[in-house]
Amino acid sequence: MLPIRHGPGRAEADLLGVSGSPELPKSSGHRSQPPLPFPTANPFNSLLGQFESRFKVGRDTFISFAMAAKGKSGTVAKGTGFWHSPQTNYTPETCQLLKVMMEESKLNNFQQRQLMDSMKRGESLPTRCNPISTQKPTSKRISSFCLPPILAPRPHLRPAELCQANEAYTREQFKPRPCKDIEKEKERLQDIFANGKDAIEKRKKKQSVRQIEPPSSDPEPDRFEELVKEVRERQEFLAEMQALGQGKQYRGIILTEISQKLREMEDIDQKRSDELQKALAKTSP
Repeated sequence: MLPIRHGPGRAEADLLGVSGSPELPKSSGHRSQPPLPFPTANPFNSLLGQFESRFKVGRDTFISFAMAAKGKSGTVAKGTGFWHSPQTNYTPETCQLLKVMMEESKLNNFQQRQLMDSMKRGESLPTRCNPISTQKPTSKRISSFCLPPILAPRPHLRPAELCQANEAYTREQFKPRPCKDIEKEKERLQDIFANGKDAIEKRKKKQSVRQIEPPSSDPEPDRFEELVKEVRERQEFLAEMQALGQGKQYRGIILTEISQKLREMEDIDQKRSDELQKALAKTSP
């Protein structure tokens, strides 16, 4: 283990850029004080410890390596290095091209001024030109719209007295059913005890049977008379069409139907005449 030193040596001080023992300014009239010891928390010691633990080398090796690196690298110019990127110098052709593109994009004066300032400073051009003016964005006012109160799922019930006072509730009046005739019920009970049957039920059955009987059927209409009516209707229709000047259109159809009806009438007349002759033949001795 290396002995712990409370202050850096000369080589260490050169690396860190500090003197071995800081001096205080002398003042007249006061006694000079001895130099203060170097603080124990030395950044060089912490850096040395990290280097020793990582590369497994001694103190002298680290000091010689640091001195060699300092002599080779030299000082870094101000405004350069890892954290200071160099400025970009735009050519006049590039500036002219950007102006033409801004005019074609129809940017307003404020947006064009932002892009030109970025070009003068040598910065990268922004992807968006926000805001479109120097005016501060106003926050949107929240509308003071209030939702109606949520009603309870079950409304409050009003008392019966309040409903009756507002005439919103009327109680139904009791309507008794028609009572049975006591005298008829007594007779019915007497018949059941005396005969074992109810006479009133027998009367109802007889009435129902009478209602079920079909009424007498009407006599069938005579077919010959129906044919006579149909022929007359067609003759009247043909006369009306002739009066309207459309007789030629319906004449052939109407005459054909009339001839069919007349043939059917002749057949019926022939059958009736034959039946009449047969009946006369039977009645004659």
